[in-house]
Amino acid sequence: MLQKLTINNYALIDNLEIGFDSGLNILTGETGAGKSIILGALSLILGQRAESKYFFNQQKKCVIEGTFKISGFHLADFFEDNDLDYETETVLRREISADGKSRAFVNDTPVNLTALKQLGEKLIDIHSQHATLEINDPDFQLLVVDSVARHSDLLFDYQTKFKAYKKSLSKLNQLIAENDKGKADLDYFQFQFDELEKGALVADEQEHLELELNTLNNAEEIKRNLLGANYLLQDGEAAALTQLKEAGQALGSIEKYNPAVAELHQRINSIIIELKDIAAEIDAIEQHTFIDEARAEEVNNRLSMIYNLQKKHRVNTIAELLQIQEELSDKVQQALFGDEAIEKLQKQIAADKAELEKLATQLSVNRKKAIPDIEKQILATLAEMGMGNSMLSIEQMPPPPPKGGATEQAPLLTATGIDNIKFLFSANKGHALAEMSKVASGGELSRLMLSIKSIVAQYTALPTIIFDEIDTGVSGEVANKVGQIMERLAQNLQVITITHLPQIASKGQSHYFVYKDDSEAATFTRIKQLDNDERVLEIAKMLSGDKPGESALQNARELLFS
Repeated sequence: MLQKLTINNYALIDNLEIGFDSGLNILTGETGAGKSIILGALSLILGQRAESKYFFNQQKKCVIEGTFKISGFHLADFFEDNDLDYETETVLRREISADGKSRAFVNDTPVNLTALKQLGEKLIDIHSQHATLEINDPDFQLLVVDSVARHSDLLFDYQTKFKAYKKSLSKLNQLIAENDKGKADLDYFQFQFDELEKGALVADEQEHLELELNTLNNAEEIKRNLLGANYLLQDGEAAALTQLKEAGQALGSIEKYNPAVAELHQRINSIIIELKDIAAEIDAIEQHTFIDEARAEEVNNRLSMIYNLQKKHRVNTIAELLQIQEELSDKVQQALFGDEAIEKLQKQIAADKAELEKLATQLSVNRKKAIPDIEKQILATLAEMGMGNSMLSIEQMPPPPPKGGATEQAPLLTATGIDNIKFLFSANKGHALAEMSKVASGGELSRLMLSIKSIVAQYTALPTIIFDEIDTGVSGEVANKVGQIMERLAQNLQVITITHLPQIASKGQSHYFVYKDDSEAATFTRIKQLDNDERVLEIAKMLSGDKPGESALQNARELLFS
C-alpha cells in the first residue's frame, strides 16, 4: 500500500507531499492542473525512464520518494534475492540530476532500474484510459484466468521444470552437434592425442632440460673455473686457506695479551671453516661436471620435440600442452562414447517431458474450471455498469505449432503450459463475438477492463491499483455503478483513481484536490486533502460549474452521505 508520496522538482511541482489512505482515494481537479504529472512522478520510482526536460528547475535534481506498507504481500524472498533489507515500511527513492544521470534506492540501498521496476510491478498497477490495449494481450488474458484458477504454486513448479527442460533440450542439441563433429574429426583428434601421449610430457621437464643442456654445452668452461677457484682457495702456494691459517696462528700467539685479539682469532677460525665448506662444494660440483656430447645430443633432441609440439599447438609451456592433451582425450572419448551420453540425456528429457505434460494437463483442467466463473463475473459486473447486453467467450485452445515444424501428436508445451487463452467479446445484442478492441468503444473498453481488474484483485495480492481517468465515456447512473465497483474493489486493496465524474468522486474514502497555484512568480501544482465541507463544494462544482447553486450543493451532499 502506498502510504506517502513526496515529489521535489518535477514538471510544475516544486515540492509536494501526499499521504494516502488504505481504501478508495480520489484525485480531482481541472484538466491540466497536474493530476497526470503526479502519476508521471510516481512512475519514476516504479522504474520508468526519466528525461531531464521535465524538471521544474534545471539547476536542481529531481527527487521522488514513496513509502509503501508491504507486510502481508510475500515480498521477503524478492528482497533476499536482490540483497536488500526487508522492511514492512519500505521506501523507494529516485534521484535524477540535471544532466540526466539517475540513481535509485530501496530502503537507502542503491539498486538498478531493473530491480526497481520489478519491485514496482509487485506494488502498484497503473491503469490509464490508454492502457486498454493490454486487454487484448494474450499474456494478460492468461494471467486473468490463472489468477482465478488459483494455481500459482502449480504454475511456478511447471515453469521451473520447463526452464530446466529447455536447458536439457539445448544441451542435447549441443551434444548431438559435438558428437557428429567429433566422429568426423575422430582420426585427426586421435592422431594429435597419440602424438602428445607418445611424448610422455612432464609438467616441469622443460625447465630442467634447458638448464641441463646449458650446463652440458658449457661443461669445459665450468670445470676450468671450478678448478681455478679451488686452486686459489686451498691448492695453490698462496692459497687463501693457508694464509688464513697462518694469520690465525699469529693472532693465537698474542691473544693472551689482549682479549680483543682473541675474538678476532675466533672469527678467522670461523671463516676458515666456511671456506673449507665452500671448497668442498666446489670440488663436488667439479667432480660431477662432465663433457658428455651424447647426453647433450639426447637432451637437445628432447627439447626440439617439445619445441615442435609447442609451435604446432601455438603454446609456450608443457602445462598448456598437457591441457590440450586432456581436451583431445575428452574429444576422443566423446566421439567414441557420445552416443551413450546422448541416449541417457534423451531418456531424461522424455521423463521430464512426461512430468511437464502431467503438470500442464492439470493447469489446463484448472483453467477450464475457472473460465465459466470468470465469464459469469465479468458479465455480471458489466451489467451493473449498463452493459447488460454484453457477451463474452473465453476460448481455451492449444498453442499453434512452430512455423515449419512438424505438428506434434501431443499438445505443444510452452512456458505457461499447453493452453492459449483468447477473450472474445460483443457489447451489443446480435453482434458476433470478436477481439475486444475491435467491437468495443473506448468507454466500453474502460468498463470491461474495470470488470476484469475487479475480479483479478479478489485473487491476487496486489497492494495498490491506480485508475487514471478510465471512466472516460461513461456518465449518469453508469458512472454511479462504476464508482460502486471501485468502492467494492477498495475493500480488497488500495485504489487510487483520477476522475472527473462526481458520482465516482463521491465514493472515495479520501478526496484530494489538485490545482494550480499562480500566487507566486511561477505556477506550481499543489494538492490538498478535502474535508467534508470542501468535498461537498468540489463535487457540486463537478456537477454544475465553478459557482454551484443550492440544488447542486444538495445533490453533492446526497451523493456523499446518502
